[in-house]
Amino acid sequence: MTKGYSLVLAVLLAAATPAFAQQPPQASPGQQAAQGVPWSSLSGEQQKLLGKFSGNWNTLPPERQQALARGSDRWLGMSPDQRGQAQQRFQRWRSLPPDQRSALRDRWQRFQSLPPDQQSAVRQNFRRFRQLPLEKRQMLRERWQSASPAERQQMIQHAREQQQMRRLQSPMRALPHAPPQQRPRR
Repeated sequence: MTKGYSLVLAVLLAAATPAFAQQPPQASPGQQAAQGVPWSSLSGEQQKLLGKFSGNWNTLPPERQQALARGSDRWLGMSPDQRGQAQQRFQRWRSLPPDQRSALRDRWQRFQSLPPDQQSAVRQNFRRFRQLPLEKRQMLRERWQSASPAERQQMIQHAREQQQMRRLQSPMRALPHAPPQQRPRR
């Protein structure tokens, strides 16, 4: 059950990852202005895919050009099954009420602001959560949703402690075991 706490946190932070992968990054005030992507630098396949933008490409903000270029490149690298899954996720995203989309955007921005090692831990916990049986995942979601803010903070703190314990134990688990000594036969 204790592992579930970190998994619940992971799912809350990482559930939005696929849906927001196509969102342009928000530039902070201290960052340089983004560079636009020249239409001519896109491959023929990308230009075909983004054809509806060809007439007004130069009027798009540089961040949007970059997001479209990255997204089209990812799309072209996907298998037909992956494309179908991406379309389903997009349709689910579009069907969400605006307040839920806003909450997911906020969570995604919080996730992006985490240091890389914490992002990696969230992704790893999310993978573990996805491997749990459906009933267990539903139970953990319900428990999280019914928890008060104070209980959620306790769950988060407990998950952090469990993760710290795993970090401390993992070097010990990674040590190679010496092969058993064989006694000479007489």
